[in-house]
Amino acid sequence: METSQSNDPCTPPASSWAPSATGRATTAGDAVCDLVTVPARQGLEAVDILRRGTGEAVGPVLHDDGGDTLGFLVPAGTAACWDVPGSTCTETNGQGLRLTPEPPVEGSDWLVPPGEADLATDPAVLRRALGEAARMIEAADSCR
Repeated sequence: METSQSNDPCTPPASSWAPSATGRATTAGDAVCDLVTVPARQGLEAVDILRRGTGEAVGPVLHDDGGDTLGFLVPAGTAACWDVPGSTCTETNGQGLRLTPEPPVEGSDWLVPPGEADLATDPAVLRRALGEAARMIEAADSCR
């Protein structure tokens, strides 16, 4: 996964999010993350895009039990400038999600559990994947 700083204004500073010795993204401290929430259909497409991408990994992903939304863990600080239409990013102010095997929110479960993923999804990579997913859904829906 490419973890160098991009031109994306929503990429947190390197001091709060940097590659580990294994090349996986890690957040500083005890892995406190913000949460990007998207409609399930777009989120599932984005997960597929990220998984088949060229070295761009996906971090842990939550889904609600109703199946309406997916939540991508992103580095703390992402919410300050997240502006992707159709999604929200919950700012944690240091009180956010922590990576544990148990889902952090009642009524949710892990689609991509913490032990099988990077610690967080790169916000610039997620933004591109969500955009591609939205275009794919729009194209599929226009063919009906």
